[in-house]
Amino acid sequence: MTPWGRATTALRLLWADPAGLGGIALRARSGPARDAFQTLLQGKVTRLHPAMPLDVLDGGVDVSISLAKGTLVRHAGLLEGGARTLLMTMAERTPPLLTTRLCRALDAGDAHRIIALDEGAEADETLPAGLLDRMAFHISLDGLGLHDVGPFDTALVAVDPAKLSAIDLPETALNELVTLAVTLGITSLRAPGFALRAARANAALNQRKSVIAEDIILAAELVYAPRATRFPEEIPPETETPDAPDESPENGSTEQDMLQIPQDILLEAIKTALPPDLLDKSGSNTGQNASGSGAGRKKIGNRRGRPLPARMTGSKNNQARVDLMATLRAAVPWQTLRRQQHPNRTGPIIYPSDLRHKRYEDLSDRLLVFAVDASGSAAMARLAEAKGAVELLLAEAYARRDHVALISFRGEAAETLLAPTRSLVQTKRRLAELPGGGGTPLASGLSCGLETAMTAFRKGLSPVLIVLTDGRSNIALDGTANRAQAAQDALNVATQIAQSGIDSIVIDTGRRPEAALQKLATTLRGRYVSLPRADAQKLSKTVSAALAT
Repeated sequence: MTPWGRATTALRLLWADPAGLGGIALRARSGPARDAFQTLLQGKVTRLHPAMPLDVLDGGVDVSISLAKGTLVRHAGLLEGGARTLLMTMAERTPPLLTTRLCRALDAGDAHRIIALDEGAEADETLPAGLLDRMAFHISLDGLGLHDVGPFDTALVAVDPAKLSAIDLPETALNELVTLAVTLGITSLRAPGFALRAARANAALNQRKSVIAEDIILAAELVYAPRATRFPEEIPPETETPDAPDESPENGSTEQDMLQIPQDILLEAIKTALPPDLLDKSGSNTGQNASGSGAGRKKIGNRRGRPLPARMTGSKNNQARVDLMATLRAAVPWQTLRRQQHPNRTGPIIYPSDLRHKRYEDLSDRLLVFAVDASGSAAMARLAEAKGAVELLLAEAYARRDHVALISFRGEAAETLLAPTRSLVQTKRRLAELPGGGGTPLASGLSCGLETAMTAFRKGLSPVLIVLTDGRSNIALDGTANRAQAAQDALNVATQIAQSGIDSIVIDTGRRPEAALQKLATTLRGRYVSLPRADAQKLSKTVSAALAT
């Protein structure tokens, strides 16, 4: 299916089931393809803009009419009343407050359709993650010309929700779609639900009473392909299940066909629609596009940084500067009442509760703590990867103000090979010779990483712990060779790291994804990345992408 075909098919399905599919995120710069798509919506949409106030959606007081009539007059919002189709231009600039309101409208299931035009020029300029996750279809028309736009003769038809619910689904459909989502590295829990609703909508538009393989294939191509973060070959083959008893063609042919879809037809259909930058996204556990400067955590101060709205503070000894205009705005509504209480006072009457203080948002420096598994026969390869990645990341540290530290764990304990630094010369000197071999004291490596991160945190840095290992921990914290105790010690230290609020990334360097490392990443409340054959360049890109989320 061509990109234009995906866009028009997604539009038909969205029109059929707006409550279940939410919307379309259409990435396209100004051009003939986007103009042709908007032509299909003429007379059917209400245009929005990211800079509009919230009362446009929720309604509010009409000040001019209220003053003229001497009574409170309220105007209705766009989200009140019947369902609407909202077309938002420059959606990549949607502010957090408006994003939250639109997400709440989609979660309510009021059949509002949102078509968000993503006009971002850079890869990291995209819709907010929360809004993007609530839209079933992510379509790209970038690079399409007028010759790529085909005819669209089918009318947009809304389907009765009762009719959609009555369409029969094969029992295996949900299991197959969930398995396929895991295979493609899709972590969104909404994706399988969107695929099922899209399959039902397509069946309804084709006057079918049950979902067939064609509907599942179409839904998977439209919903799963843009969300995929890895190729299916990276997933280990599953254990074969015993052959099921033979069934008659009349009773079992449809279900048996469904069982074969994910292994052959579905994956082949999805591969044709996979995004061209999938390799760059490979290994990312979130699948979300990042935004931001890539520096450390945001912190609120009262002296320097980006100005924030003034706030009232409870401390009497607050050293922040008073925001005069915000203070006057807080005091003005009470002046009539206060003059009745203090008739002899002149000028504005300011109470301590009116004081508003200036606030600023600043970004702290960030520390990347690499904890590298240096054990076993493959240690030298992993250390070489880490060395190259650290040097590449450090080369960018001057622009992002990052610091880098390196910890190696092997044998019975971990050691700090490189203290936090931004010196490229010192880093190359320390990384010239790195020892390897012995057991895997993963718990000791995590403990050393925690200590380094907490020391940096107390100095005002924002630490991020990056663990490179194959997951085969076999040395406990006390130095004994006890695999069970070593695994438990690693989870205990990971719990401490999570409770300390330290961000973390677990990079699995094994040939196949390791379940123990996925559990470790969950305990750390961090990201899990599978990079079985990563070089320094790919490792550096993956870490940079994960840090930006």
